Amino acid sequence: MKAIQDYYPEELSYCYGCGRLNEHGHQIKSFWDNNETVAHFTPKPYHIAIPNYVYGGLIASLIDCHGTGSAALASYKAEGREPDTLPAFRFVTASLQVDYLLPTPLGVELELRGNIIEMKGRKVITEITVSANQVICAKGKVIAVQMPKNLI
Repeated sequence: MKAIQDYYPEELSYCYGCGRLNEHGHQIKSFWDNNETVAHFTPKPYHIAIPNYVYGGLIASLIDCHGTGSAALASYKAEGREPDTLPAFRFVTASLQVDYLLPTPLGVELELRGNIIEMKGRKVITEITVSANQVICAKGKVIAVQMPKNLI
């Protein structure tokens, strides 16, 4: 099964968080799971903040990219289209809010879950949670907008 990021056009696949062509990036993959979106990521030892815990910037980056991926998934679904159809939906972040609820442990797979809160015109608002060992450690809100044509 392909993730939404696998359908991004090549020239838009270098994002540090979700670009499949960025060999140094996170390369997160977002999918539908019933009415939510889901992605998984296992932090590396160098994603450390303090011993045994993940750096908060990584958490923000994961929420950011899963939020924009979720916006793309929702847009295709709203139009009744498959992700391999054109024009391609690609989103950028207009606003990112992150709440850190608990320290996030290193050494375990993180699960990101997204819910679509609002779709209006070129804007999609998502809420994302980050869980470790089935405990929510962080949550965020992403306001994503369709990428302006002048950025492509």
